[in-house]
Amino acid sequence: MTTSQNSAPRDPGSGGAGAGAAGVPGALVGADWLAARLGAPGLVILDASVGAHRGADRRIPGARPFDLDGDLSDHDAPAPHTMPSPAAFTEALRTLGVHDTDTVVVYDGAGIYSSARAWWMLRAMGFDRAAVLDGGLPAWTAAGLPAESTGPAYEGPRGSFTARPRPGLLIGSAAVAAALADPSAAVLDARTRGRFAGTAPEPRPGLRGGHMPGAVNLPFGELQGPGGLMRPAAELRAAFGAAAGDRQQLRFSCGSGVTACVLALGAHLAGYRDLAVYDGSWSEWGMPSDRPVATGG
Repeated sequence: MTTSQNSAPRDPGSGGAGAGAAGVPGALVGADWLAARLGAPGLVILDASVGAHRGADRRIPGARPFDLDGDLSDHDAPAPHTMPSPAAFTEALRTLGVHDTDTVVVYDGAGIYSSARAWWMLRAMGFDRAAVLDGGLPAWTAAGLPAESTGPAYEGPRGSFTARPRPGLLIGSAAVAAALADPSAAVLDARTRGRFAGTAPEPRPGLRGGHMPGAVNLPFGELQGPGGLMRPAAELRAAFGAAAGDRQQLRFSCGSGVTACVLALGAHLAGYRDLAVYDGSWSEWGMPSDRPVATGG
């Protein structure tokens, strides 16, 4: 079951560009901010690493596994990394010991890759007391901060987290098709330029190459600067302006709904608020079907 909907409300973030809810100063925190609060009551650190970084032997002290390749995705859905149901998400977060009143920092072993997906999922389930660690585990270790050997899965007390879904932050193909036809909306694709153009192979078998007609390519890595840190808000705004013009309704896609959330994070930091992520992304749209596909730049 997926929580994807066919319309997208305005992003519930408050304040100026990148401002966040109580507990975090914004959607992004630095290693120094987290290090100063390590071990504080009510602070939960979640490791959202995927792929080769999943289950790595080093972690930020006390981190708990937000397993996007495991129970934090709906494995009955045809596309990978599909958002689980609110009930399943609630159970997974309670198993991780997360309370509604906690402050959550998410990170991943690649830098900022899958951590943004965890942050967006939390927002889609009504939880705003969360931030992404800028630069992830690489930035943490580069700063000389402590890491520990990864132990068993979290075995502490259960939490009281309750999902309160916000329809529209995760959307389906019908809403994406509507956005492609809407001159006030932009669909931004976070995949590499080769995959977008159809000149590079898709990593998942059976998918067509290319992109949605009318979509614009903005590879997620272009939002990151030296050390894998997110670029400053002004540079992010310029990047989105170059891709989307003056359009304020931004819809994001990628391979499986993961790096699309890096674009959502960047757009949020840049001050955009009418944002949505295509949950199925190219893993759904690129399947053999009558959905249109274009190739080239």
